Amino acid sequence: MKNGMLRRVVILASLIFSTWVVAAPMREDVSYQKDVSPILHDYCLSCHELNGKGFDKSGLDMRTYQSLMKGTQFGTIINPGSSLTSILIQVIEGRVHPAIKMPLGMNGGMAKDKIELLKKWVDQGAKNN
Repeated sequence: MKNGMLRRVVILASLIFSTWVVAAPMREDVSYQKDVSPILHDYCLSCHELNGKGFDKSGLDMRTYQSLMKGTQFGTIINPGSSLTSILIQVIEGRVHPAIKMPLGMNGGMAKDKIELLKKWVDQGAKNN
């Protein structure tokens, strides 16, 4: 009787574990070059490059990883490992004053899937990969 019960427990545990492993989402690293840079290009660079309105007002140049990580004349905008406390994400999500919600003048804001990708990149450490 004990062997039969033990066998059932082992089988049940194996089924639960294998279901969990299959259902668990794969952790894919977000690439700055492949994923983040194109988003910044499409949504941000028209203002945040040298001589752009956003650059003139804040000093934020988003053309390169290094300039993005440097931030604005007021300080950094990315806190690697924390999308919650990163100014970039706060501004894009509209968690700041409406006058500085970005991208400026874009009705509806940035696409939600793009925001989630940026958040994931920041949460993964905002690597230059």
